[in-house]
Amino acid sequence: MAERPAFYALRTGGWRDYISLLHPPYTLWHLSYVALGWAAAPAAHTDRLWWALAAFFLAVGIGAHALDELNGRPLGTQIPTPILVTIASGSISLAGVIGIAAAERTSWWLLAFVAFGCFIVCAYNLEWFGGRVHTDAWFALAWGAFPALTASYANALEITPEGLLVAGGCFALSAAQRTLSTPVRDLRRRIRRVEGSLERTDGTIQQIDASTLRAPAETALRWLSLALPLLSAGAVLVRLG
Repeated sequence: MAERPAFYALRTGGWRDYISLLHPPYTLWHLSYVALGWAAAPAAHTDRLWWALAAFFLAVGIGAHALDELNGRPLGTQIPTPILVTIASGSISLAGVIGIAAAERTSWWLLAFVAFGCFIVCAYNLEWFGGRVHTDAWFALAWGAFPALTASYANALEITPEGLLVAGGCFALSAAQRTLSTPVRDLRRRIRRVEGSLERTDGTIQQIDASTLRAPAETALRWLSLALPLLSAGAVLVRLG
């Protein structure tokens, strides 16, 4: 039986492909950065939190993952290419419209964040410039620091030390996620067979396979995908007072 391409991926086909396309644990994880950034600001505009969450859900949760699937079919879904193109272009455009509307109501400086977001979601996932922005550092910047700093700015309408610190923390968390998930993806999607054994100091022998190798990293990813939403929810509640 073939390995699933991700621990959260459903059996291929039909509506299940669209659920898998959302990468639910990771989408929730990165939306948590939006909430953490918002909570780091010295303000509590709840409407701006909801709009920021909606924009990043459209751009990252849907658009980025549709572009990623277009670029090599890493999840192996059967979603037709024209539908993926429509999903990606529609969701990213809607996210941009939300950003422009927010800028019109608050600060035109927000357009700088909108422009960068629309650029990086395409450049990273479609590996523009020969993949120069499809690196671990760019992942941590675009998927970690950027959502947090954008939400912090959208709430406070200024760059604050608290927002920068939280963005730095989200950068580090995304870098850790990338470090854990890269070998897991490799084992699930590109390794055909693993053979070997571990000989312990007491003489016992443990046979190893792909699941043995990926279990520690994958378990850590599962726990982190639970921890970040809980932490962000707590931070939002603290900010709301």
